[in-house]
Amino acid sequence: MATRPYFTVGLTGGIGSGKSAATDGLHQAGAAVVDADVLAHRVTAAGGAAIEPIRSRFGSGFIGESGALDRRAMRRHVFADPAARQALEAIVHPLVRQAVEEEALGWHRAGVPYVIFAIPLLVESGQWTQRVDRVLVVDAPQALQVQRVMRRSGLSETEVLTIIGQQASRATRLAAAHDVLVNVGPLTQLARHAARLHAQYLRLANAHAMAAAGAL
Repeated sequence: MATRPYFTVGLTGGIGSGKSAATDGLHQAGAAVVDADVLAHRVTAAGGAAIEPIRSRFGSGFIGESGALDRRAMRRHVFADPAARQALEAIVHPLVRQAVEEEALGWHRAGVPYVIFAIPLLVESGQWTQRVDRVLVVDAPQALQVQRVMRRSGLSETEVLTIIGQQASRATRLAAAHDVLVNVGPLTQLARHAARLHAQYLRLANAHAMAAAGAL
């Protein structure tokens, strides 16, 4: 379990579950959010901390003309080669973890009561579940996940199912959850659920802060 002086919630879910919408809802309710995907893009952008290690390990063919990671080429490569995926994760994940912690500390110093860590592979990482105080899983039936991803990305059903198969199973994610946000209805419904969770997390964050102060 996390031992920070501030309260953290790790938000995760399968592709197409609606993580972004849930994160937006919690942010609008008043939560501070640190998005691991945004930070992963930052460290793999032109001049990012991961670029030269990636070039050294995989070659310049995976670096685009802009100097950023060629994400499409790398995605095809690592989907076909599990060892390559592990090598990429060994480069990128520690940099993202460091960036997440630094950004969260900035929010804490700014006085926010708690921080949401939006981490798509929270369960798969095997580490983040122990780095947060609470795990929130955004959940949706697989058929709805497939429909959403096909609609927004143009991927085929087979391609989407392949991605889902490479992620933690729905049952595994739910088993790791302290809280579940079921995302099957309209955004207004999601916003109401997010507001209720935010109120719950404020109470937990207050208790966490009091316990941390008492331990000093």
